[in-house]
Amino acid sequence: MQLTARQLEIIEIVKRNDNSAISQIKDQLSESVSVPTLNRDLADLVAQNCLIKTGKGRATAYQVSPIYKVFAPYNSDAYFDLDPDTRQSRASFNQDIFELLGEVELFTDDEKKQLQALKEEYQDNISDYPETLYQKELERLTIELSWKSAQIEGNTYSLLETERLFLEKEEAEGKPKEDATMLLNHKVALDYLLANQNIAEHVDLRMLEEIHSLLIQDLGVSRNVRTRTVGITGTAYKPLDNEFQIKEAMEKMCDIINAKPNGFEKALLAVVFISYIQPFEDGNKRTGRMISNALLIKEGICPLSYRSVDSLDYKKAMLLFYEQNNLATFKQIFFEQIEFSVKNYFR
Repeated sequence: MQLTARQLEIIEIVKRNDNSAISQIKDQLSESVSVPTLNRDLADLVAQNCLIKTGKGRATAYQVSPIYKVFAPYNSDAYFDLDPDTRQSRASFNQDIFELLGEVELFTDDEKKQLQALKEEYQDNISDYPETLYQKELERLTIELSWKSAQIEGNTYSLLETERLFLEKEEAEGKPKEDATMLLNHKVALDYLLANQNIAEHVDLRMLEEIHSLLIQDLGVSRNVRTRTVGITGTAYKPLDNEFQIKEAMEKMCDIINAKPNGFEKALLAVVFISYIQPFEDGNKRTGRMISNALLIKEGICPLSYRSVDSLDYKKAMLLFYEQNNLATFKQIFFEQIEFSVKNYFR
């Protein structure tokens, strides 16, 4: 979205006054503009899916578009300064988000060109990569992916401790056995995806449950779709609590992902939707990241390690999607991590 300062101000006015008339907007602008100028701004905002126009003539009014709410930049620092129960957030699951994200393109034309260029750069990098060095680099990627993904979930292993666990089979002293198991499960899951690179050709519930089972093995977590309520720390958002509704949501998600023609969009939707639905008793975000990587691998794109992401920033971006259905912050993280992976692995 290419918006001027005045257009951003118009959107803020409409946010405060839903179904705003042109006269209301004009009176509240900080600078005086003519009606024709304001009409041009409004028409441009409607064309960019920022506003929705309703009515005709004097009954014309404007609302903020749901699409804008999904992609608008968000001041997450100010938002998370508030306590979870005082934030003006959506506490319940939003069924409409499926249709909304299924119908719109998640990346602009410029972003698609950049992503395609990164894919081609990665393909070129590995085209003549020596096998011995390839395996060594894949080992590094696996260690860093496993470490960061586990760290996001509160795992206490450092990167060096993870490396020693993988290469020397030595667990860190004073660390829970479960932390080592979680890390090694990541390796098992990624190895499985790399050995079955077309597994994400068609995403379905069986495939999701299969990857989830690999990630939670020996961790005392129930397999398959949960049958009990789960809570999420730090948010008032409550996922679906009915097994049949959860399965229905997962099937909708799979249909949307399978229908998307762009592999990057498939991968982005997988990581946020699985986390949002929370279909399993535990291990949802891990499963989301791994399924997302399965989709990238299938498309010939470098898997994401998320190594350079701050864990707190990752969690905040995901919470913004839970509470506001705002994808902008997580989309930026996703985009940056694609670039990071291409620029830092298999060079």
